[in-house]
Amino acid sequence: MSHRIVIVGGGAGGLELATRLGRTLGKKGKAQITLVDANLTHIWKPLLHEVAAGSLNSHEDELNYVAQAKWNHFEFQLGRLSGLDRAGKRIQLAATHDEEGRELLPARTLDYDTLVLAVGSTTNDFGTAGAAQHCIFLDTREQAERFHRQLLNHYLRAHANRQDDDQISVAIVGAGATGVELSAELHHAAHELAAYGLNSIQPQNMRITLIEAGPRVLPALPERISQPVHRTLEKLGVRVLIGAPVSEVSAEGLKTANGEFIPASLKVWAAGIRAPSLLKDLDGLESNRINQLVVRPTLQTTRDDSIFAFGDCAACPLGDGSERSVPPRAQAAHQQASLLAKGLVARLEGKALPAYRYTDYGSLISLSRFSAVGNLMGNLMGSVKLEGWLARMFYISLYRMHQMALYGVTRTALMMLGDRIGRSTEPRLKLH
Repeated sequence: MSHRIVIVGGGAGGLELATRLGRTLGKKGKAQITLVDANLTHIWKPLLHEVAAGSLNSHEDELNYVAQAKWNHFEFQLGRLSGLDRAGKRIQLAATHDEEGRELLPARTLDYDTLVLAVGSTTNDFGTAGAAQHCIFLDTREQAERFHRQLLNHYLRAHANRQDDDQISVAIVGAGATGVELSAELHHAAHELAAYGLNSIQPQNMRITLIEAGPRVLPALPERISQPVHRTLEKLGVRVLIGAPVSEVSAEGLKTANGEFIPASLKVWAAGIRAPSLLKDLDGLESNRINQLVVRPTLQTTRDDSIFAFGDCAACPLGDGSERSVPPRAQAAHQQASLLAKGLVARLEGKALPAYRYTDYGSLISLSRFSAVGNLMGNLMGSVKLEGWLARMFYISLYRMHQMALYGVTRTALMMLGDRIGRSTEPRLKLH
């Protein structure tokens, strides 16, 4: 029997790893590659703010796991991880149910020789009262689509009732990349909705408030990046509150720690991350305070050499001599997937595993069609700040690079051509 590699989690990192291993080990019959995910389709998580605003139709940009598996010589299993038996080298998958609650797939087990956990992260509400009940998180496509439906319903009600100068208030907690990009995308959506005739709510009457507990927007990026972003958001009419941790959320709005109440009919929580709670003490594997599995530079878990973890669900040492971990960013997951694609081949050949060292290639923030800003980093050019059209083109290229890793250059080029043609025959905003 060939070596069984099971990858749990079909996010950007897990899917890219399964695709790469399928093209090498799977195609040659050197290993059996299995990808497990609770959904049938994949969409790049950094695009979810565009799904929420309606700028992106998720059904057109989704990838089907079953088809991807067929094309790239790996197997796909629909299921959600529910447990781990390290001694028996098997994982437990929970029963899967259809929309009507009927059992579609029974609970079952899956054996492995090498297990890779790439289950990503979820939003961390830090136990804030009312956040889970009244805020929408943007961890999944379903959540992003739910926000879009609620946004569109506000406009449709106002349009049907002919309520001139009606208003809609949106509060976004967390001024990281997701919160900032969603703010700008919603401002763009307000103009597009009015252009399509849903103008009972004028663009200036969409009241967007971006709330950040830290001292500035984009706290994880250099201040020279966050300052122009802050100014641009305010020019767009977004109210930006910094140094304002949220203490309570209700159906009517949010209350900050200093006592200010912010009315909001739509509320999004985009502050902080944590790994799924299932990973905490998963059959004795070491985890940290936000449930991430602690791994060595080889991405092996500290207590089991046959189990690897990477991406947002793993706490990997940064490699700079400090106690900090690799930041939960898409470029880190991509780098780690590339390393593991080579490392697992080396492991089967009895060779030493390579160690991962994070390389920061910079960050890019999209402000919808209005602008983009960021910095690119490299050995030859150091750190270069980008703004405007050029930054926007680099930002778009990040998604195209993800597509090339999954589809190859030719298919990605054809998809780009199809997107170009589609833009001339479809609404600029998803209106349903």
